[in-house]
Amino acid sequence: MKRLFLILTICLYVLFGLSPLGCHGQNKAIMGVKPITGTWINLAYQDVRNKYTNPQHFDHTDPALWRQKVKELSEMGIEYLVFMAVANEGKAYYPSKLMPHVYPSGKESPVDAIMDMAGELGLKVFMSTGWAKNQDDNLQDPAIKQRQLQMMEELAVLYKNHTAFYGWYLPVEDCLCPIFAEHAVQAVNTLVEKAKALTPGKKTLISPYGIVDSAFDDPAYEKQLAKLKVDIIAYQDEVGCVREQFPLPRLKRNWKKLRAIHDKLDIALWANCETFTWENHTNDRSSALIPAAYPRLLSQQAAASAAEVETIISFMMYSLFDKPSSSFQLGQPGCSNKAYMNYMDWSRGETYWGLLGASFMGTLKSKNSVCTESKECGMLVDSRLSEENPKDPCWAVFTPGYHELLFDLGTDDSPLDKVMLRGLNYVPENIGLPETVSLSVSDDGKQYHLISVKTVEHWPNAKHDAWIEGVLFDKLNLKSRYVKVAFESSYQVYLDEIFFNPTVIKE
Repeated sequence: MKRLFLILTICLYVLFGLSPLGCHGQNKAIMGVKPITGTWINLAYQDVRNKYTNPQHFDHTDPALWRQKVKELSEMGIEYLVFMAVANEGKAYYPSKLMPHVYPSGKESPVDAIMDMAGELGLKVFMSTGWAKNQDDNLQDPAIKQRQLQMMEELAVLYKNHTAFYGWYLPVEDCLCPIFAEHAVQAVNTLVEKAKALTPGKKTLISPYGIVDSAFDDPAYEKQLAKLKVDIIAYQDEVGCVREQFPLPRLKRNWKKLRAIHDKLDIALWANCETFTWENHTNDRSSALIPAAYPRLLSQQAAASAAEVETIISFMMYSLFDKPSSSFQLGQPGCSNKAYMNYMDWSRGETYWGLLGASFMGTLKSKNSVCTESKECGMLVDSRLSEENPKDPCWAVFTPGYHELLFDLGTDDSPLDKVMLRGLNYVPENIGLPETVSLSVSDDGKQYHLISVKTVEHWPNAKHDAWIEGVLFDKLNLKSRYVKVAFESSYQVYLDEIFFNPTVIKE
């Protein structure tokens, strides 16, 4: 009877296009942009950066908390979980014999809860080898290195045969500036050799930082990477850390340089896209991590996808992206729910996010149109897109106030269905999308009638970042030759294109 019920259930899932295993088996690129399919799990509260990601008022050892979060991550399409650490300050989050336990005696460990839930949902877990002491572990210290090797031995005994155990995360987050240091190479290889001996066939992963300062053109850079015995390098993209004022333009070039280098190596290239921004100062342990605007992250995903990285993962997804109905609300109130909804709308192929992502990939095409009334207006229909930097010459700049732009779509008789504006947000220089945008149409270019008005929502976490987003008018379905786009703003407005009936170029 149970077997018959299972067969009928699977048939119903297939019939209605559902998956009994959750979203992680259905991850596909949207308009060429790859999804985020992995995230770190951080069990400990170390400093104020964790104010919202691991709030102090939560019991971080509660198995119910972690089972729920793993389930929610699976629903988001996450396939890989990466433990940041399974011990901190000499206490273990797993049933260790080396160290006392953080969690209460007689209670299930959070590591066991996460592993079992991951196994149930078909997720793959990278087990951490840290921390021997704390988040500042120095692998040049023989005592630290020895404790990490001891932890690996213990963890291998406990979890190497677990269905969710996929490999090891080696917390050797050294800087690639300008190249990967020899001591870091040796530290990685020591841990890899131990991992291969303890768990043959399991993957090894590192996630270094510093690509903004990396000497990609120096032959020594590739030479150092070639020494590594690790399987996967997931480079931190450093957009959240804002290691330069406008990181995205250079990041796009750096991913392609890394792709060329990794094509010569037997090491997989993964992207670690930073989803966060900062509540106060950047890169400061007294400043909390908070959700960045999703258009910024979507551009990061697009940059990694355009370079054909194998996989995009992130530190971190849970808590920065909180499912609104979750019984465990960890993140910044309001913003973490909105970030979740934005990401899920994109992953479901919602029109606006799909078109914006395609514009980041350079595959969005507009219906032919003309604007001759001003240089700025003409720049909006020249098919030249800008990058996330106000100095990019492709931006058409409008002063604060009210503006009207008139466009002639020509004699093509096809109906106008969509109009999308693309603009820059950079609050530090008083640049933002208009507060309101209106759309009017005319058959003769003289008498216009209003068809739609949009109020633009502005993302509150905007102290540090520059990002591009859009305003979409959809499902218009009308025939008119002339279009008037009007907007009003208290900011400077930087626009680079207005797409009429945008379509995605098939590659």
